[in-house]
Amino acid sequence: MKKTGPVVFGFLIGVLMLLHHFTPSSWIGDRYNNVLDWKQVVFGITLILGVISLFTYHWKKIERRAEGWGYSVITVAGLIFMIAVALIFTPERGPYPWMFDHVQAPMQATMFALLAFYVASASYRAFRARNFHAALLLTAGVIVMLGRVSLGELIGIDSVSTWILDFPNTAAKRGVMIGVGLGMTATAIKIITGIERTYLGKGA
Repeated sequence: MKKTGPVVFGFLIGVLMLLHHFTPSSWIGDRYNNVLDWKQVVFGITLILGVISLFTYHWKKIERRAEGWGYSVITVAGLIFMIAVALIFTPERGPYPWMFDHVQAPMQATMFALLAFYVASASYRAFRARNFHAALLLTAGVIVMLGRVSLGELIGIDSVSTWILDFPNTAAKRGVMIGVGLGMTATAIKIITGIERTYLGKGA
């Protein structure tokens, strides 16, 4: 029953979600909305489990004095502090919005700023004209980048840049999206029919 129950449940929910897109039935529409409401409940539970898992992991590092345990102390202290001030002052006032705007937001900005160097390094390696296709990619990339700045307007390639983004780029994006859609459909069918059971854990 531990294996059959989830498979049957997944089949019923999958069929319900599928029928919602092909029938005007108000009853199915109501059940569809119920499933979406329960999804929010499940999301909240997984968020709680994630916080507990984060706390447990770093607390064990602190107890063992493992390498980098000082960072774990900061993580645990920040976690407890943010939860405490949110419960005491509510997230709309007090230290919580200040910490969010002046600590978390700058840290996120710093992380994305560091990622820019990795993106530039990857672009440099990808834009080496080793063959015809690489040279074509390099040319298109340079034209698009120059067309996005004022220099591109001065030398008159902004229209070429726009054409590349509107036609070849859009065609490639649509091909990728079609592939993603087919993959999602295949995975959904496998889950509904019980072929895909990795969500049941090991030994499913």
